[in-house]
Amino acid sequence: MLPTTMHAAEVTVAVRHIANWPRERSEIVPADCWSSAPRVVFRLPALRRAVPVCRSLARAWLDGQHIHDDDTRYLMLLVLSELCTNAIQYSAGTRFTCRIWRSKDLLHIEVHDRGGSASVPRVRHPGGEQEHGRGLELVALSSACWGRSVEADSGCTVWAALPLTAGVHRPTTP
Repeated sequence: MLPTTMHAAEVTVAVRHIANWPRERSEIVPADCWSSAPRVVFRLPALRRAVPVCRSLARAWLDGQHIHDDDTRYLMLLVLSELCTNAIQYSAGTRFTCRIWRSKDLLHIEVHDRGGSASVPRVRHPGGEQEHGRGLELVALSSACWGRSVEADSGCTVWAALPLTAGVHRPTTP
């Protein structure tokens, strides 16, 4: 059973479900659940353990959208991980929201947090000896474009658009 509240293409994961999140993708979402959902929204607790949960949900959506190209999937999951991790690390909020959708040639990722930090998302160029600070540089290098906006609720939204490649297969209609 899916440990979330799910309404069409929106999933809300509660804190108590994070530790027991299913290990198998088949336990998360039925294979054809999001085949007709070009846009999904995931609401998760601002916990580090929520990042792999968000990736699992995103993989299930990619499967439903027939996006099988390994390069596209890898870049999408990398960018998603970086944006979610930043939202958790730099926000004072208890939850974050991830939105994923596709347009004709692009895959869009948007992560919104409730703000509360004086830190502004920006690309840094840390030295080789520094362990942190490369996340948005990876996002910038992996994306066709990316950006950020400060919202009226004092939150922050960071977004990225990645090119879809030839590995995307649309199902044929009889």
